Amino acid sequence: MAKIPINIATGTLQASETIVGIDLGTTNSLISIIHPETQKPIAIKDIDNEFLVPSVIHFGENGEIQIGNYAKTFLETDAANTIYSVKRLMGKSYQDVKKKHIKYSYKIIDNDEDQLVKIQIGNHFYSPIELSSFILKELKNRAEHILKTPVNKCVITVPAYFNDAQRQATRDAGKLAGLDVLRIINEPTAASLACGIGEKLDTDKKIAVYDLGGGTFDISILQLHAGIFDVMSTHGNTYLGGDDFDHEIVLHFMKQLGLSEDDLNQQKELAQHIRLVAEKSKKKH
Repeated sequence: MAKIPINIATGTLQASETIVGIDLGTTNSLISIIHPETQKPIAIKDIDNEFLVPSVIHFGENGEIQIGNYAKTFLETDAANTIYSVKRLMGKSYQDVKKKHIKYSYKIIDNDEDQLVKIQIGNHFYSPIELSSFILKELKNRAEHILKTPVNKCVITVPAYFNDAQRQATRDAGKLAGLDVLRIINEPTAASLACGIGEKLDTDKKIAVYDLGGGTFDISILQLHAGIFDVMSTHGNTYLGGDDFDHEIVLHFMKQLGLSEDDLNQQKELAQHIRLVAEKSKKKH
């Protein structure tokens, strides 16, 4: 992976431009800006004072699409039409997904193992790029509502170990949402940049950033010198995240309940219920 130094001391932004930062997450997403007065990064909250948007999409009977907390309410009651963890499918073929044996409550089309996956909702077929664009559009709308100004440019963070196909898929999702993606930044690098804002220019130190998310576990080693962050090394696993921990707990519950994989395949609502209970158990313990 190329090492690209990033200068946090000399960056400038025209007053007429609004450039937002977006974390398109496996479990939750958010959008942020640099506060014009404090020059500190802040997440944009909605009218309910919430800054996290659950990365969940629900397709209603009449074609309406809901995003976020409201969509989450359908995870059990309308499992087949409620999409979650779509980030894990970005840039992946059916063969990639099949190898990991991770099951979803919605239908992933198996029509060509070498092509990118498609998700079927009713009679419609969506790519992970299209589905991710719905989440990005929701974030865009939120920012425009709060900031009272059009938002057309952004920077999006991705796991450090995302490959080129996954990064391009993220760019394409942004374009579909009406956003000009100026840059794709590794999530650990973005965390370091946020911490480094305001550091003295003579600061010289190495930083290790661990990023454990819903779909990935990454580590990056960065060097901060004279206001410049240089990514020295990065490594990670795109199948070692919260979803994978949930899956192991689900397997444990299945064994206790005497349930087979076929049982869950035939009863999507039950499968989703067990997954959500597994997630709650993980958080509690």
